[in-house]
Amino acid sequence: MPGDRGLLRIKSGHHHRVSAVELFFDLVFVFAVTQLSHLLMEHFTLLGAAETLLLTLAVWWVWMYTAWCTNWLDPEKRPVCFMMLALMAAGLILSASIPKAFEARGLAFAAAYTGIQVGRTGFFLWAVRGHDRLTRNFQRIFAWLAAAAVWWIAGAFAEGAERLALWAFAFSLEFVAPAVAFWTPGLGRSTTEDWDVEGGHMAERASLFIIIALGESVLVTGATFSELEWTAPTVAAFAVSFGGSLAMWWLYFNAAADAGTQTISSSSDPGRIARLSYTYIHLFLVAGIIVAAVADEFVLAHPTGPVDAKTVIAIAGSVALYLVGHALFAWSISGRPPLSSVIGIVVAMALAPASAFLSPLVLMAAATAILVGVAVVETPALVEGRG
Repeated sequence: MPGDRGLLRIKSGHHHRVSAVELFFDLVFVFAVTQLSHLLMEHFTLLGAAETLLLTLAVWWVWMYTAWCTNWLDPEKRPVCFMMLALMAAGLILSASIPKAFEARGLAFAAAYTGIQVGRTGFFLWAVRGHDRLTRNFQRIFAWLAAAAVWWIAGAFAEGAERLALWAFAFSLEFVAPAVAFWTPGLGRSTTEDWDVEGGHMAERASLFIIIALGESVLVTGATFSELEWTAPTVAAFAVSFGGSLAMWWLYFNAAADAGTQTISSSSDPGRIARLSYTYIHLFLVAGIIVAAVADEFVLAHPTGPVDAKTVIAIAGSVALYLVGHALFAWSISGRPPLSSVIGIVVAMALAPASAFLSPLVLMAAATAILVGVAVVETPALVEGRG
């Protein structure tokens, strides 16, 4: 038969279950998210934030593109399984390089990143050879990723601001590619019909990454708390920090995640929803969780104050980022922006001027109260929207 169609998932009309090797692959990204939160915590400056943002985008892009590929390919088939394990090894190198990606390990990071992006796409083209629609779609993707790879590698040989600029340009190529449907001279452009994903599987994969990020936040907070003296303020700070993680989990999983799964699974154009709601919008949610982990660390270190600028930015910024992501996700799946999330964003921003009168612990408690309040208000609305 033309091509190795045996490596493709068989569409049976039922939800593709997430395989064991996909879950094993995700373990690398627990490490990656931990590295990102530590990097931001240690370099909490404008430059440090820009560098951490770029690396966060790269980590998310590697993971999400792999999720797209395993939506079509069957990870339980031996060649696909071996490919996933190879990507996992490269992902470990990429994750280990994060703390010094803008220093001595730039080439290691760039080589691991481009190796994953280009290598995985090349494997996909081999796996679906003879399948004209998928082949042409991934030829376009390969062209964009290969072009970006040149700039990633070039940036690895630069230093400082020049490396940041080259890598930012490289990622911008990859970032805009799905939005312009991977238009390539001589190959045309893809359509969202070409991205005929199995919606339930895509939604579950994105949900698992949110679990990874939240789990990392809890682990980092717990590890820090275990090393501190357990005074009343420290215990209170730990409780409030954990409460914030619970509120984020509640907002996403109690109704929004299920609503998203139902929407993409029943859509006549699941590729469009997968591109907007999961590939792009989920970035805000992941970024919010990473910044929240940093905020937790700052508050645990000095729960009773005084409040410094970085603590205020981390606390208010994490809530605002997460609620922006939540509002956009809810809007994309229900067709209307949730008013309570918008109000929550405004109130979170108001924490900055109010911080002059609050301790870090009280400021964090106020931020957690905002998340809980939005969750309480929106859960019934989202449940009704699903009905």
